[in-house]
Amino acid sequence: MSDAIKHECGIAMVRLLKPLQFYKDKYGSAFYGLNKMYLLMEKQHNRGQDGAGLASIKFGVEPGTRYISRIRSNQAQPIQDIFSQINERLNSLNEEHPDKIDDVQWQLNNAPYIGNLFLGHVRYGTFGKNSIESVHPFLRQSNWMHKSLIIAGNFNMTNSKRLFNDLVEIGQHPKEMTDTVTVMEKIGHFIDDEVAKLYQKLKKEEGVNKKEASPLIEQHINIKKVLKKSAKNWDGGYAMAGLLGHGDSFVLRDPAGIRPTFYYKDDEVVVVASERPVIQTVFNVPINKVKELERGHALIIKRDGEIKINKIKDQLPKKSCSFERIYFSRGGDADIYKERKNLGKFVFPQILQKINNDIKNTVFSYIPNTAETSFYGMREAAEDFLNRQKTDMILNGKRSLSAEKVTEILSERPRVEKLAVKDAKLRTFIADDNSRDDLVAHVYDVTYGIVKPKDNLVVIDDSIVRGTTLKKSIIKILDRLKPKKIIIVSSAPQIRYPDCYGIDMARMGDFIAFRAALELLKETNQYHIVDEVYNNCKNQQHMEDAEIHNAVIDIYAPFTDEQISDKIAEMLKTEEINAEVEIVYQSVENLHKACPNHLGDWYFTGDYPTPGGNRVVNDAFINFYEGNNKRAY
Repeated sequence: MSDAIKHECGIAMVRLLKPLQFYKDKYGSAFYGLNKMYLLMEKQHNRGQDGAGLASIKFGVEPGTRYISRIRSNQAQPIQDIFSQINERLNSLNEEHPDKIDDVQWQLNNAPYIGNLFLGHVRYGTFGKNSIESVHPFLRQSNWMHKSLIIAGNFNMTNSKRLFNDLVEIGQHPKEMTDTVTVMEKIGHFIDDEVAKLYQKLKKEEGVNKKEASPLIEQHINIKKVLKKSAKNWDGGYAMAGLLGHGDSFVLRDPAGIRPTFYYKDDEVVVVASERPVIQTVFNVPINKVKELERGHALIIKRDGEIKINKIKDQLPKKSCSFERIYFSRGGDADIYKERKNLGKFVFPQILQKINNDIKNTVFSYIPNTAETSFYGMREAAEDFLNRQKTDMILNGKRSLSAEKVTEILSERPRVEKLAVKDAKLRTFIADDNSRDDLVAHVYDVTYGIVKPKDNLVVIDDSIVRGTTLKKSIIKILDRLKPKKIIIVSSAPQIRYPDCYGIDMARMGDFIAFRAALELLKETNQYHIVDEVYNNCKNQQHMEDAEIHNAVIDIYAPFTDEQISDKIAEMLKTEEINAEVEIVYQSVENLHKACPNHLGDWYFTGDYPTPGGNRVVNDAFINFYEGNNKRAY
């Protein structure tokens, strides 16, 4: 994605099912769980650049022993930072007590971060500032182990204000209105409620005191019931992970399956992560052993090792985020790799139209590196097209062909080249707004001497969001190669609407497709539609979420996808560009064909999977119309 956007957080959870001595004996280290957490987090680093955090819980330690450890960082390399701090602490302890290096029980009692249960998080901030207080996991502490709660997640709630007010109504005074705080406090409230009811029941029926009740409460606390009550009013996309101080743990996925959640379990470990190949790699297990958590369900692991998957919320139609497939997740997943190749293949017929079937005078490339897999699909489609042409020329030629001519025909292949390479050092240097545009224009280096003046230049990107990098950098540097025509291809459809479930795409005015539609409304004397949409949005503000519809769809209704694409091309071509510039977008139909099991497409179509999404898009339009540069959720 040439326009960098902040996006998905990532979660990792490891629950060791055997005593620590088992891992020491089998794998040579009581730090087995900690080591696995490092790998799970590092291999999901693509999901979080703003911060990282880790929490661990020890089982079976005496009162007075610290049983919860937590560390967070918002440094430039947050995962490296937290684990270097952990290693420093552990190495220092080993130096002080060299005779205890092989004593697992001593390490459990004295070494921080060693434990039986781990929760990690890598963060891409979409709400709040990039301060250490915004970095997960969040901790709600109590002197009662069963009331201590650790929360981390990949999520955004569309109705944070309502969730905040719900807490106020039950007498709480939340310190912030962020969805993380409101979610944690909601779960914490119902844990407190469950504990109080259990204690009263145990006291009445068995006559136990509070000390005697604690271990019984830990056994009987009903996590399923707590989650059902807590999530009742949640509207959003979420993969929510939580640990209770005594050792129960859970991961809950939203009812539309928007945010991804995968798990693996055997007799040694239960592991959860946001991406499937991460688990495959770290634990060296085949793809069929890693399962996807059902939407609306929770994976619950009790302190005694009992593992259950319980339904928490009624399922909505499955709308798994298609951007996970297009861009966010690493491409090492077998299905994602195939889907990304298909995105390149399926958009190729539109490319052929733009180049008038002239493969011979066309150079194919990609920007940025994350578009490489879809580029392979585009290249294969070009090869298939050429092969059909070759077959036709050989079999249907009007005269017999010489061996030399057949060889010449067979040797023709698509011209594929690596034309642009990002200069990462230069990009990190850019800080001065006054000189930013000139510096940004040089962020990519190009390969000279390949493109001829009569050539078309086709460059595929993951998606085109704002168009800023294209306009200020990429098209300019490609034009230096002096092609006849530059065709920028998006393997994703036009991004027209904000996302409110995790991706940092919150403002209508950021989208080049939206700005293009507004220009077309002006040019066709239909700008009155903008006022009508605004009034429609305002009229819906006091309705219940379930009654609200997406009014912003009317902005795009008068125009075809091609008209908007052509207007985008016109907007991205500046006066100094000599080549023709055209834009090709993937169709929504072909997106669904390429990713048939991940039909979440609200940022393309406006079809939001939860009622709160319609409120968010309308509020985002109101903010745009009124000139408020704020988020709509």
